[in-house]
Amino acid sequence: MDTRRSLALTAAVLATAGCGESAKLPDTAGIGPEPTLPQPNKTLIPTVHIAPAKGWPAGQKPAPAAGLAVAPFATGLQHPRWLHVLPNGDVLVAESNAPPKPEGSDGGIKQWVMKKVMAKAGAGVPSPNRITLLRDADGDGTAEVKTAFLEGLSSPFGMALVGNDLYVANADAVVRFPYTPGATRIDAAGAKVVDLPAGLNHHWTKNLIASRDGTKLYATVGSNSNVGENGMDIEEGRAAIWEVDPKAGSKRLFATGLRNPNGLAWEPSTGVLWTVVNERDEIGSDLVPDYLTSVREGAFYGWPYSYFGQNVDERVKPPRPELVAKAVKPDYALGSHVAPLGLSTSEGAALPPRFATGMFIGEHGSWNRKPRSGYKVVFVPFENGRPRGVPEDVLTGFVSEGGDAYGRPVGVAIDKHGGLLVADDVGNTVWRVTSPSTAAATAAQPAASAASR
Repeated sequence: MDTRRSLALTAAVLATAGCGESAKLPDTAGIGPEPTLPQPNKTLIPTVHIAPAKGWPAGQKPAPAAGLAVAPFATGLQHPRWLHVLPNGDVLVAESNAPPKPEGSDGGIKQWVMKKVMAKAGAGVPSPNRITLLRDADGDGTAEVKTAFLEGLSSPFGMALVGNDLYVANADAVVRFPYTPGATRIDAAGAKVVDLPAGLNHHWTKNLIASRDGTKLYATVGSNSNVGENGMDIEEGRAAIWEVDPKAGSKRLFATGLRNPNGLAWEPSTGVLWTVVNERDEIGSDLVPDYLTSVREGAFYGWPYSYFGQNVDERVKPPRPELVAKAVKPDYALGSHVAPLGLSTSEGAALPPRFATGMFIGEHGSWNRKPRSGYKVVFVPFENGRPRGVPEDVLTGFVSEGGDAYGRPVGVAIDKHGGLLVADDVGNTVWRVTSPSTAAATAAQPAASAASR
């Protein structure tokens, strides 16, 4: 296809796709353990309703919930995606984006158009391939040290520290680096632990979490397509969570049928692993709800053959009724196309009591729903180790009244002083959410310590 025709098609898609199909149900219909699942609404041109990436105007910031405050912890980053808090309080930030596609894997005109769409949404910048260290030595809630910690990586995302071994999930492998407590840089070469499925990398983000005893790692791998439309051979080992034995350098599938799992967290009271998952596209603004779920060893969660349990996706050929019959229903729907990425328990948070038990979720926001959904950080309360009640908005205001994206939240983490950190890959900022009373007490600590010396 010649360039002129390609540009014309792109313009047509961007101009018309968002003008037809739109949500018929309120946002709340797709939230909770029993979401409403209407009939699929497949249109000739998929819905495209982008919030163009603009960045924050000077002096503006997200809007916190009542009883909370927000301030920048670090600014001037390059596409910050993921966060990891080290035992000494240093914060690691993966500055990253999608790796280049392999030669001969352009995916045709549809993928070309999608690349343009994602670029408009802020995902078109080259990957910095770097992990940056942020240090707030004086405890005032702002990082005064910002330095390159690891460079020359391959679209890094998840990080996990076990003893003095720092594990990084690149787009194609888990790599181990030696870590010295307090170090501000690692120059040693990494040692590959295991390969991870790569190739086309339709979903390139690979997250990582260590088991409580440090003997195992768990790595997320998203699918290479929307619903297997390019054949299931390229989905080998994908749409899954892998269990990695770092000592043996081996891995095995832990759970499958998860289209694009990202955030991982251990629920503190039960020790159960939880994840957030981005579900499928192109069957309407009201389908399919993205979700938060516990992860059962050996379980199959439906992708691509069914969604939210055993609801068959008729687009997938050939069908696999025997797999659909085994599909596990997720625990909790978060709403259609909200794009949940970040996940953190509230353990250790110094925030008001209503945030004491549950999970914080960074919702990156929709590009394919009208009206838009996500673009915020929410809190899902838990009771007895399971979600209970409705989510509460924690941080909003990432999209302007005119529909531009000032920012998009991704990774979330609790810092050493109990603040909630939020990586914003369009705003190039890490935000810090606090309780004003706690923040004042924390800020006073360094001054009191200095006076006593």
